[in-house]
Amino acid sequence: MTQEDEQQPPQPPSHRGEGAPRRSFHRRRRPHRPPTQGTTGETAAAPETQAAVKAAAPAAAPQPLRQHAQPRSLDLSVVIPLFNEEQSIEDLVRQLRDVLSTIRMSYEVIFVDDGSSDGSFNVLRRAHQQNPRIKVIRFRRNYGKSAALSVGFKSARGAIVITMDADLQDDPREIPNLIRRIREGYDLVSGWKKKRRDPITRTIPSKFFNFVTSLMSGLKLHDFNCGLKAYRSAVVKEVRVYGELHRYIPALAHFSGFRVTEVPVEHRPRKFGKSKFGAGRFIRGFLDLLTVLFTTRYFRRPLHFFGAVGSLFALAGLVINVWLSILKLLGETSISNRPLFLVGILLIVVGVQFVSIGLLGEMITKAQHSEEEYSIRETIM
Repeated sequence: MTQEDEQQPPQPPSHRGEGAPRRSFHRRRRPHRPPTQGTTGETAAAPETQAAVKAAAPAAAPQPLRQHAQPRSLDLSVVIPLFNEEQSIEDLVRQLRDVLSTIRMSYEVIFVDDGSSDGSFNVLRRAHQQNPRIKVIRFRRNYGKSAALSVGFKSARGAIVITMDADLQDDPREIPNLIRRIREGYDLVSGWKKKRRDPITRTIPSKFFNFVTSLMSGLKLHDFNCGLKAYRSAVVKEVRVYGELHRYIPALAHFSGFRVTEVPVEHRPRKFGKSKFGAGRFIRGFLDLLTVLFTTRYFRRPLHFFGAVGSLFALAGLVINVWLSILKLLGETSISNRPLFLVGILLIVVGVQFVSIGLLGEMITKAQHSEEEYSIRETIM
């Protein structure tokens, strides 16, 4: 054995036989590539594998949209409905600025343009550009004062809401006095035009209208329809105003349990334009009064209204027919040719129909209002 053979380590036996070449057991080294880390302690897959996994993975859930912050509440909101008052707006805005700048309250002024056909909206747009506190809501057509007030109430952010007309007959200098009465604990303060600057054709019917409304509603006010009023925000958010019920807002608030009072205010003569109210509004006003009384007093108990009317009719008809029957039995008269006998029968039939309407109303009310809804002033939990 040579010296070289002594230095080499013994080779393992080969399975190929003696003549087969020997295979080296040393592997060929590949160049080192540092692993790409995905998460800590994990090796990222190849780019092809990543693309396949990404395609197979479900789409990520969309992130919820960031909700806008609620508008900051204010101390005072002035809501002014108007219709074709182009000439009065600039003076009114100036007077409001002079008055509201003297009270230390954050405020906004909301004009609701009830479909004016003149240049009222252009004047309001310029007023907003000069003072961002002035907000403008414009209707596509004329819907009426109740609709304008309803939309203005929904948009109002003030803890106290003032309403007034845009014809300059309501004096903005009365606003601090109304606010003072609200702070005394009242929920609604209605203006009383003690000395009206209107023609007699409007003052006399208005006094009669206010007297009847006060008598039937049980709320003693001298002027229900004065545009200058002050409300707590809870009143305007709860009392529903629709149709032409704006003149009965004090009565609606009174029936809901709010504290209502009135205060004398200055009433100025109309400077521009003409009145938007005609004689027909008094007829509609009394019909609206019936609506207010029925929807507030008898909305949950319609049988009390229809049943009372029906009982009176039926009782009157019964008395008439019993009296005629007694006369017939005594032989004093014949009832076959007496129109009064037919009247008695008609009253009985009408009375029964009224009672039936009341019963149907009771069933509808019970089906739609399984749980009573009440105006809650305070809750202690």
